[in-house]
Amino acid sequence: MKAVTSSDQLSRIVIEGYKSIASCDLKMGCLNVLIGANGAGKSNFIGFFRLIATLLDHRLQSQVGKVGGPDAMLHFGRKKTDLLKSELYFGDNGYLFALEPTNDNRMMFQREALWWKGHGEWRPAGGHFESNAEDHKQHTKIYNFTVPIMRRWRVYHFHDTSDSARVKQIHRINDNDYLREDGANLAAFLFRLQKHHAKHYRRIVRTIRMVAPFFGDFYLRPTPDNADRIQLEWTEKEQDIPFKASELSDGTLRFILLATVLLQPEEYMPSAIIVDEPELGLHPYAINVLAELIKSASHEHQLIISTQSVELVNQFEVEDLIVVDKQQGASTFRRLEQDSFQEWLQDYSLGELWKKNLLGGRPQP
Repeated sequence: MKAVTSSDQLSRIVIEGYKSIASCDLKMGCLNVLIGANGAGKSNFIGFFRLIATLLDHRLQSQVGKVGGPDAMLHFGRKKTDLLKSELYFGDNGYLFALEPTNDNRMMFQREALWWKGHGEWRPAGGHFESNAEDHKQHTKIYNFTVPIMRRWRVYHFHDTSDSARVKQIHRINDNDYLREDGANLAAFLFRLQKHHAKHYRRIVRTIRMVAPFFGDFYLRPTPDNADRIQLEWTEKEQDIPFKASELSDGTLRFILLATVLLQPEEYMPSAIIVDEPELGLHPYAINVLAELIKSASHEHQLIISTQSVELVNQFEVEDLIVVDKQQGASTFRRLEQDSFQEWLQDYSLGELWKKNLLGGRPQP
């Protein structure tokens, strides 16, 4: 495993009692690639990072109501699991919480605290229904090494490329502080890069051309009838007729979104880039290019990726993988050791070893 390079990166995660995850204690590296069968628990692991954002934004009770109550969040419901717990480590600093169900179908913080290694917990609290983490901002430096980092996590989900997908719709031109998790403000964000970060913008365009040779450039402008709005448009190579995003293939549009995430300027980069099945709808060559972008970004940033693509797995090292299996209804997570597969890798690719079920992470009988 390539160890994290900064205290801004998650070094260890503990999850207990969350959906299919009965217990998970996992060291995290710069590049973390989850592989496993459908239903093994990869998406629940990715979804846990969305839960953290929900907690910090004081939307816990709203989320509990939306998913159908505490039983939908607890591992096999409250009859089997009485607490949802987590510990998140950032080097010597950390954040922990434990949530318990209430009789009125809410979730209450049984415990919440920041800590610094060797000095115990800082003002642990309980009995509240929304996070108290922000209350520590003015009182302890531990806050600066935990909460802002978690707030800068981005869980990207680019599966929706239908005609009604938000990325294809007209949106506000000033919605450009960061690329939203579903890419809804892609045109506004690219417009800002084109104006103020030309080097990064050109690199994104060149990379898109590698997998879509017909692509010329983005045609970024305010909408003719409202200067405060913008819509994603583009031109073909050596042509000046603008096309709308609906005239891009699903795979091309997803690759554009992924390239923008992985090649954006440093000042906009999330503290962790988290993507569920980024290979969806991509041509094998595009998957190879995507893998190179992921590996390059992981030199300076933390990435958490889940995949079912043999082609994508082929581009990584054994130590990058986290194998997700399901045993007796509970998701398990384990890292692999490079030395254990050295002889096999002389004759087979990593993806082939996965297909042969030598790595795990395949459907169980």
